[in-house]
Amino acid sequence: MLEPAVSAANTLNIWGRMSSINVKKVVWTAQELGLNFQRTEAGGHFGVVKTSEYMRLNPNSTVPVIEDEDFVLWESNVIVRYLCAKHSPGHLYPTPLRERFVAEQWMDWQQTNLNPASRTGFWQLIRTAPEQRSASVIADSNAAVESLMAVLDAHLGRHAFMAGDHFTMADIPLGCDVHRWFNLPQPRESRPNIERWFQVISGRQASTGVLDMALS
Repeated sequence: MLEPAVSAANTLNIWGRMSSINVKKVVWTAQELGLNFQRTEAGGHFGVVKTSEYMRLNPNSTVPVIEDEDFVLWESNVIVRYLCAKHSPGHLYPTPLRERFVAEQWMDWQQTNLNPASRTGFWQLIRTAPEQRSASVIADSNAAVESLMAVLDAHLGRHAFMAGDHFTMADIPLGCDVHRWFNLPQPRESRPNIERWFQVISGRQASTGVLDMALS
């Protein structure tokens, strides 16, 4: 039977390996919120995700998944929203409608624009043997990401954080993606506004174990 490493009342269970950018988002969020949670390794070389027990939690066989008492949820940015709405309404989960949907907008942008563009280069440079890498695929990924980083840098030139003047749920997914980009072994253009913002968010104690990890 599939069971989390530790099961306890009122403990949030997170399934997924820390080498996954999507698991990083959820762990960082849980740490920001000061939640009591247990994480169980799953995905990658840990396996688990193709078992029938796991697929009852997430039929997509992906990580992360959370179990919050009797409630199961998958999709990383949705989990971030849920946890922030439940535990930090009015702060990490903004109350003003416009601020909330600016946060939502950038979270969707991370998932639908930045992550697909950067993922290809990440897989080539980190998870592909050097002799099997494609220089053209890496270059195409880099060009796509540079264009998106220009958009992000311009936004952060007008705002201290993703949704305005304070840290919210939107900074977490973007922070994880930018952390990955900064640590890829390839040249990049200087982005002073992103660099300023990233220095601030990576200094948050809750990012420990998330933004101080080497890529793998």
